[in-house]
Amino acid sequence: MNKLLKQLLLVCVCLFALTGQAIADSLSDADGAYDAGDYAQAGKLFRPLAEQGNAQAQLNLGWMYSNGQGVPQDYKEAEKWYRLAAEQGNAYARSSLGVMYYFGQGVPQDYKEAVKWYQLAAEQGEASAQTSLGVMYFFGQGVPQDYKEAVKWWRLAAEQGNAKAQAKLGVMYNNGQGVPQDYKEAVKWYRLAAEQGEDFAQNNLGTMYYKGEGVPQDYKEAVKWFRLAADQGDAGAQFYLGWMYYSGQEVPQDYKEAVKWYRLSAEQGYADAQSDLGFTYESGLGVPQDYKEAVKWYRLAAEQGAASAQYMLANMYGYGLGVPQDFVLAYMWANIAATNAPASELQEKASYRDSIAKNMTAQQIAEAQELARKCTANKFKGC
Repeated sequence: MNKLLKQLLLVCVCLFALTGQAIADSLSDADGAYDAGDYAQAGKLFRPLAEQGNAQAQLNLGWMYSNGQGVPQDYKEAEKWYRLAAEQGNAYARSSLGVMYYFGQGVPQDYKEAVKWYQLAAEQGEASAQTSLGVMYFFGQGVPQDYKEAVKWWRLAAEQGNAKAQAKLGVMYNNGQGVPQDYKEAVKWYRLAAEQGEDFAQNNLGTMYYKGEGVPQDYKEAVKWFRLAADQGDAGAQFYLGWMYYSGQEVPQDYKEAVKWYRLSAEQGYADAQSDLGFTYESGLGVPQDYKEAVKWYRLAAEQGAASAQYMLANMYGYGLGVPQDFVLAYMWANIAATNAPASELQEKASYRDSIAKNMTAQQIAEAQELARKCTANKFKGC
């Protein structure tokens, strides 16, 4: 009897081994099809494995539904497969389920539920979940805002080489949030992320070199990092690169090249670039002089609260450049600019506002002040 039992056990072990090998082979075939871009075939191979309870196949099938690869994009179906894998303890599936709850994809948006799944994955060491959990603590989404807790999770992910976490950790050291301000430490983390191609970190590293914070000031190095980020579409880097060409810092002064980068940034809504692009049109630097185009870009920046653009827009109304001359609107924008300007610029902007007032009646000034109040209340829209 014992001999028969041993034989049966041996047969079972062999069967399990063969089944395991068959699943591994099927997964390998499915992965191969996916890597080759044959998503339809990959989906066909992943599905039976997923239906048999294989967590990796469930995760992969969820990913394909989430991205519409080989199947119609269907967040509800993606959530179904992610959950099956997550409930088996798959860290990547748990992290992916957290993403679904964070953005409300296939499920109602629920930050607390997102935190739950991120936390489970993060505690398993999954770097993207650690990064996302840090974001939740930074903004206080689903949890009380806690910069130290954000730093904790970003550090864990950063130490695993996660570029986004490295960049965010750099910001915390740069700003002294949850950690003492330390520019050298900020540069360290920015560099690690930048060298992995993280455009946000490349831009910030360029800024550190430009300002000489944590590193010796070096415009050449700043240009290098700004260009890498700008080529990836980073609006901030595009603006700074435009400024470098405009001012001729470590690159030949080239207004046309400046305009090129200002425009790319401005079209993404970057207020400083919009304001500077407006100035190039007003001055005819790198583009034909065009006051209407200048007003267009000044207005876009002014509506975002940029005091410099509000001041320039006031100037355009005051002189009737690109718009009909209108002292009421000129005073309104000058008054708003003076209110929003940093202390170092307050006197200049207030002085211009007062010079406009000399051409106005008391009634017009009162009208302009009321318009300024309404414009500010409407966050500068439709002024």
